[in-house]
Amino acid sequence: MRTLPLHKAFTLIEPGPVVWVTTHDGERPNVMTITWTMVLDFTPRFALATGPWNHSYAALETTRACVLAIPDAPLLDKVVGVGTCSGSDTDKFARFGLTPVAGRQVQAPLIKECLANIECRVVDIVQAHGIVVLEGLVAHVSTGYQRRPMLHAVGDGTFVVDGERLNRRRQMRSKLPPGV
Repeated sequence: MRTLPLHKAFTLIEPGPVVWVTTHDGERPNVMTITWTMVLDFTPRFALATGPWNHSYAALETTRACVLAIPDAPLLDKVVGVGTCSGSDTDKFARFGLTPVAGRQVQAPLIKECLANIECRVVDIVQAHGIVVLEGLVAHVSTGYQRRPMLHAVGDGTFVVDGERLNRRRQMRSKLPPGV
């Protein structure tokens, strides 16, 4: 084995998938790309890493609501574009041809082009670590939903596209919550 510089260790376990987080500050919607997300357990609780350096963070703090929109692999260039400009001076929906769709529980929009969208409320912000804890309120999947390859950020400017789904549901049955 070779030694990897410790400052690059996060690239070995970078979570996924890449998501877009939409917010609405009361005047206009915004979207940001987030690569650090996690599922907290089998309930609809999620966490993401962000902070005041992102324009959307103020809306997350103020409105305590957002949408997690899950793009598929063909949207990679838009994912990168959204993540490399600021909503403070750019209407990202217009610039990247994204279609905002009204949600049922929050003012932040869903994104029509995405595989799925989860309307969420902010239940905690752990500022010391830049972690926003979310509770899912309503989940939406695209019409005619079928599993399509999703993007996973490595953290060094490269991405991995997930592939074949391997089924071990029968062997894992005792560990799966009811209804999953």
